[in-house]
Amino acid sequence: MIPFDLLSPVTGHPLKADGAHALRDVETGARWPVIDGIPYLRTGREKLIAVALEALDAGREDEALILLLADQDDWWTGPPADPDDLRRLIAERETTTLRGAVDLLGWGRVGDYFVNRWTDPTFLAGLSLLEAHWNAPVCAFELACGIGHYLRELKRRDVKVAGGDVVFAKLWVARHWVVGEEAQFVCFDAASPHWPIADAPVDLVICNDAFYFLDDKPGVLACLRKTAGEDGWLAVSHIHNSGRPGFSAGKAISSAEIEELFPDALVYDDAELTRALVEARAPQPQEPGHLKTCEAFSVVAGPGMRPAPRAVIDGITLPPPDAQLHLNPLYAPEAEGYAIRWPSERYEAEYADQATYPLRSNGPQAIVWKGTPDAPEVDRVRRREYVDLPERW
Repeated sequence: MIPFDLLSPVTGHPLKADGAHALRDVETGARWPVIDGIPYLRTGREKLIAVALEALDAGREDEALILLLADQDDWWTGPPADPDDLRRLIAERETTTLRGAVDLLGWGRVGDYFVNRWTDPTFLAGLSLLEAHWNAPVCAFELACGIGHYLRELKRRDVKVAGGDVVFAKLWVARHWVVGEEAQFVCFDAASPHWPIADAPVDLVICNDAFYFLDDKPGVLACLRKTAGEDGWLAVSHIHNSGRPGFSAGKAISSAEIEELFPDALVYDDAELTRALVEARAPQPQEPGHLKTCEAFSVVAGPGMRPAPRAVIDGITLPPPDAQLHLNPLYAPEAEGYAIRWPSERYEAEYADQATYPLRSNGPQAIVWKGTPDAPEVDRVRRREYVDLPERW
């Protein structure tokens, strides 16, 4: 765990523990709820915070947890979570699967992406970006970490990890199903008046498939650079390109804006990173002006980045040697083998053309993995025909 000191997102004053379930502003006395070790520091949620604190102070932790699990980001267009489903989830959290948790949270198509993200090409592009510039970081922080897909991979390589997200439920799922107890999580909005993470530089700061959602991109980027300190580096992947229509509701940016925001960066076509992983080679950066038609950009920046990408052969893009590898769960039995069954038409439209795994497989259901780039199954692992899923997937 990274021992971040936390600040009030409203005043910037230090926050100190106020019992087991709250933090208190040392100057104003304002309080913020904490459940399962996850501080809830969202601004603009004063009524929700007051009700949650009231429940926590009265010993009704499950009631407070239901309130925070139902809270969503401002981009959410789906129905609210069913309180009865949330009660069931809390009661069964030690036994239910990740898929069951996502269903009970009512995440719909967003849930489809989360439970299958270990195989999607944008996730693989982010891993490729990290491996190409890997310098053995000790500590990493991820903004908009979701349910912790990247943090899980970093943690299993002995990196101390922390993550922030605007949706409390995503962090709670990361805690119980994906990353574990050793990570530090903070629920906050990147657009808060004050960045709630005090000065505690880490080696690596990442933001994947989320930067384009942010309104004040220069302001948030300045905070990310500060968190990385004078020697760290930034890895920001899958930034949607405004020059090419896509599927996200976010606020995409142009290649010219990429150049302005990241003047010290190496810039990649996201798809090039995915190809480099499958082909076991070094990805090739390009000038932003040459990427006007790519679907999404990925960048590395900061003094701690490698001056040139290395080949994506044997690092974070491959599962560790002790991983239990199973057939990609998108495959369903068909005739004498297996065929991809897309979870939704939207998912197919977004990923079918970019997918690294073949549309058909002859199995088996699981393979023995040695964890080395010369293993006989390595090509099937690189293209995610076989995947390394959380234990309770």
